[in-house]
Amino acid sequence: MATTTPLTRRAPASPAGARRGGHRARRREAAAGWIFSAPAVILLIVFLLVPILMAAWVSISDWGGIGSPLSAGVKSVGLANYKALVTQPGLPQQDLAMSLRDNLYYVLLVVPLQTGLALFLAVVVSRKALRGRGFFRTAFYFPSVTSSVAVSIVFLFLFADSGVVNGLLGYLGVHGPNWFSDPNGLLHMILSGAGVTRAPSVLAGHGFLGMSWWNWLSGPSVAMMTLVILAVWTTAGTFMLLFLPALYDISADLEEAAVMDGAGSWTIFRRITLPLIKPVLFLVLTLGMIGTWQVFDQVFLITQGNPSGTTLTPAFLAYQVSFGNEQWGQGAAIAFILFAIIIAFTLLQRLLLRGRGDASRPRGRRP
Repeated sequence: MATTTPLTRRAPASPAGARRGGHRARRREAAAGWIFSAPAVILLIVFLLVPILMAAWVSISDWGGIGSPLSAGVKSVGLANYKALVTQPGLPQQDLAMSLRDNLYYVLLVVPLQTGLALFLAVVVSRKALRGRGFFRTAFYFPSVTSSVAVSIVFLFLFADSGVVNGLLGYLGVHGPNWFSDPNGLLHMILSGAGVTRAPSVLAGHGFLGMSWWNWLSGPSVAMMTLVILAVWTTAGTFMLLFLPALYDISADLEEAAVMDGAGSWTIFRRITLPLIKPVLFLVLTLGMIGTWQVFDQVFLITQGNPSGTTLTPAFLAYQVSFGNEQWGQGAAIAFILFAIIIAFTLLQRLLLRGRGDASRPRGRRP
């Protein structure tokens, strides 16, 4: 009679051995992750972190633009470049104040307009009843992928003294302004029409960064308004594409239930659509705010900061001071002041838009 050999069973691993095996597996995974991400990390260090550190050194040094900023002849000047821009009265402080004023009005106009237009276009092209949605998406997005140089040249012709815009205004009996040559602020023009032609003493005698409050409150110039129109037209299409997935992610059941409860289109948009797309809205506002504070190419191509410095921006001023006046330390200091402003506005925007938390929502509608 055949005998059967009993199967041998492997003894269960001890808890200590299991922990050691888990630690080794995690170390191998971590090592593999670092190996695969090392090229990207090296590129970021070489082309992002190192230039930022060198620019920070330039902003507190007397580097003259010749040779390496790290050479032995370059010395530290402390915060002298920052003091010349912020605390010491003079032309550098006036230029910085003018650039901040102009850019602030640019941000306050462009960010709400481009966000509102992008959301409106997204709502329109997300409707199933709209025929040719693909065509309209492409048409609305096309200005965003067009070369900024080409678009700037087109706007130079459109807003020239005898351009298309003034021609259309002439048909309506309106004498168009010299768009790129008019430095008058819109708020000052409105006050002048209301009979206020002189600055009140409380605004003329006080100010910030060497500029009176009256000049701070001049409003965007006529020339700056052309850059505002250009920015809104070329960026709304990009942000429209960011809104579209968020709109498609809203369940149709929510809208149908709201309609059955008697809610109108505006109530549905305000009570359902806006709360559910708040994360995307924050992203769009943040990207728009950062982009508008960093505007450079349109200013460089169209106005060069003119007329009378009413289209000057910190980004263009940093370029002008560095490459035009060869004051590299002040130019780098302006760049870091701009960086601090962007961080502050981003944090403020996050504080204002901070919600109670993301509510769970059913997912449904797709294009």
